[in-house]
Amino acid sequence: MRLSRDYSRAGSAGLQAGVMVTTMMTGLSRFRFPAAARRLGTAVGIACAVSVVLHGGLQAQTGASAAAIRAQARPNPTPAWGKGIQPISPESYYNAIECGKQSVADPPCVFWDNDICKNDDFTLAWYTPYKQVAYEVWAAVSRKRPAPQPNYQAASRANVTIGVTPVKGAKNVLKEVVLKRASKPAIIVDRSLSNGGGRYTFQTAAFAPTAEVVLEMVGSERTISCTFSPAVLRQMR
Repeated sequence: MRLSRDYSRAGSAGLQAGVMVTTMMTGLSRFRFPAAARRLGTAVGIACAVSVVLHGGLQAQTGASAAAIRAQARPNPTPAWGKGIQPISPESYYNAIECGKQSVADPPCVFWDNDICKNDDFTLAWYTPYKQVAYEVWAAVSRKRPAPQPNYQAASRANVTIGVTPVKGAKNVLKEVVLKRASKPAIIVDRSLSNGGGRYTFQTAAFAPTAEVVLEMVGSERTISCTFSPAVLRQMR
């Protein structure tokens, strides 16, 4: 086991440090307080060994339980948008309608979240006020139906929900999702866990493109940490 080897190496280093301290203290004992020096040297040596073993083991465990990635936005979506996720407004509402009128199979302005935090354990699907409007229009147009006029009031009540689905074959079961701005967790409006994944809802303000945002997907085997730069946050909608 890798972890066992790491503990073994850490233990050896700790014991070597302990022997060095013990030898040094024993040498000093020839000159002053012989018995006390020996006892102190032995105690300090043991403490060094234990400290290094625990620290080395913790580093080995932490190194194996985390993965850091950076969010990537899809290139060149149309119509253009650069204000990030926000509550619905007349500007974003009509922009989303134009977005949804594209009859292609995978319009980047609707499905801007595809592979945004690509990793081997989880896939993400985002639901935002803008996407609610754009998707409703796109779903109709892609079926050769007239573009509808989505309910503005319903969109104005929408928050941001992130759906987390385990990748097929992955063994890392989702335990929690944590969203951080300036190292502080954002408030979770709603949450649910099921079938190795879950759904987490946050307020739109948590994604304001004024600072980096970190999304942590805490799993049973490791944590996937996805960092969103302000540039990427501005392209989200």
